[in-house]
Amino acid sequence: MSLLEGRSAVITGAAQGIGLAIARVFAGAGARLVVADIDGDAAAKAAAELAADGAEAIAVRCDVTEEADVEAMIAACADAYGRVDVLVNNAGITRDATLRKMTGDQFRQVMDVHLYGTWLGMKHASLRMREQGGGSIVNISSISGKVGLPGQTNYSAAKAGIVGMTKAAAKELAHLNIRVNAIQPGLVRTAMTEALRPDIWAEKLAGVPMGRAAEPEEVGKVALFLAGDLSSYMTGTVLEVTGGRHM
Repeated sequence: MSLLEGRSAVITGAAQGIGLAIARVFAGAGARLVVADIDGDAAAKAAAELAADGAEAIAVRCDVTEEADVEAMIAACADAYGRVDVLVNNAGITRDATLRKMTGDQFRQVMDVHLYGTWLGMKHASLRMREQGGGSIVNISSISGKVGLPGQTNYSAAKAGIVGMTKAAAKELAHLNIRVNAIQPGLVRTAMTEALRPDIWAEKLAGVPMGRAAEPEEVGKVALFLAGDLSSYMTGTVLEVTGGRHM
């Protein structure tokens, strides 16, 4: 596929998991990549692996809660490739705890990375996209932001906030030919989820009508759809990638 041939894409949290899977799918579609992650060494390793497979990829260390880092990340893409066509706001953390046990720091950390980090990414990417005549922003939310999950008052709030922010930004930026959409993944097979206790994994899987977890690349393919021209008349949308869970 060459759906992103000649286009540049910045992906945050791209050194592992869903972010790396998105980068791999985008590379296969011809994108030139900025692999951004708070772990600079891991980002460099991921970019090197992508380059070894034939992709154009550079690594940038970025803490998405630091505006200077985010601005520099976007600038690195423009400097390397001449434009910023796609931004995927994927970086995220979890600090799960019950409402009774969760600390204020745990709540704020999750909100800062997911909400403030996504807002910073949209702000600085859209400034570049405005100048070049358009672009596509894909925000990674979660099904937790739709239904709310116990032990995740912070994460559920942040992921729900991403949906509202996506819609507001989509309305602001549509006249500039900048599209903003979101994805809500459900149960995805990653190192984090595979570390769950077998009984917890089985309980989650039982709620998926398709009877299996998603592979990270399946989220990547939906991100590819939203990033490119196949979704050219879509903005402010939220696509669930859940296998039917929480319909």
